[in-house]
Amino acid sequence: MVYALYYLPVELQQSLLADTHHFDDSKVLTPEVRTNLIRNICTKDSDLHRTSGWATRLLSARDISAHMLQPAQYNLNAQAMDATIDLINGVLAKGVNVKEIYIDTIGRPEVYQRRLEKIWPTISITVAKKADSLYPVVSAASVCAKVTRDAALDVCYEPYQDAMATEGDGARANTHIAWGSGYPSDARTSTWLKQNIDPVFGWGNECRFSWGTAKELLEGKTADVKVDWPVEDDVNGDMRMSDFFTSKTEAGGDELVDWFGKRVTDEMEVF
Repeated sequence: MVYALYYLPVELQQSLLADTHHFDDSKVLTPEVRTNLIRNICTKDSDLHRTSGWATRLLSARDISAHMLQPAQYNLNAQAMDATIDLINGVLAKGVNVKEIYIDTIGRPEVYQRRLEKIWPTISITVAKKADSLYPVVSAASVCAKVTRDAALDVCYEPYQDAMATEGDGARANTHIAWGSGYPSDARTSTWLKQNIDPVFGWGNECRFSWGTAKELLEGKTADVKVDWPVEDDVNGDMRMSDFFTSKTEAGGDELVDWFGKRVTDEMEVF
């Protein structure tokens, strides 16, 4: 997953991004349009390059899953929020005078916005649903994120392309398919997952194992291999910590003096 930030003078947001270059939510733009916009941003003498800047944070599938599947779960929303905070702090550290921030929400907008306002109380912050369609600067950030993500997917797919090239055109046409956009709604992605799954180990580092689509293929009703993990009965599930130290031969008593397993009496020497 890729998160991106875009910044420019406040007064240019509408005129430069929306009116001149027609930025929009990256999902409604064609790959060709997105590529041309990024090329313009990165061209040294262009108006976009002269007046604005951008940055990205890429979260790998392996890192996301490692955090989400660890005992103290660090869920995807929390990872996304921290990535956003890091992006903004990076721009501030470069000396950019940030006056307004617009962000596409993660979860409930009001909760997200309150947290960010505590971090930067002097900056005007707007968190909204579908912000990438409402605010041109967020549209520009979404284009940067989308193009970066597509490029990363192409790089990750190169080992599969190399393997396909060694098998001959006939084998490639019959047994292989590109993995598409990486979204479950993309038929190419779901087909690739099904064709390339190892019934025990799943896929390589390019696939997020905490992803519902992947978990269903590995563990759902249609999974090729069923794995049952035996769980030992928790015989001490209802015990208190003090139950491990208190003498079982004496009923009642004072918990403080019974704590070490044997009641303290006048006949015992205490060191």
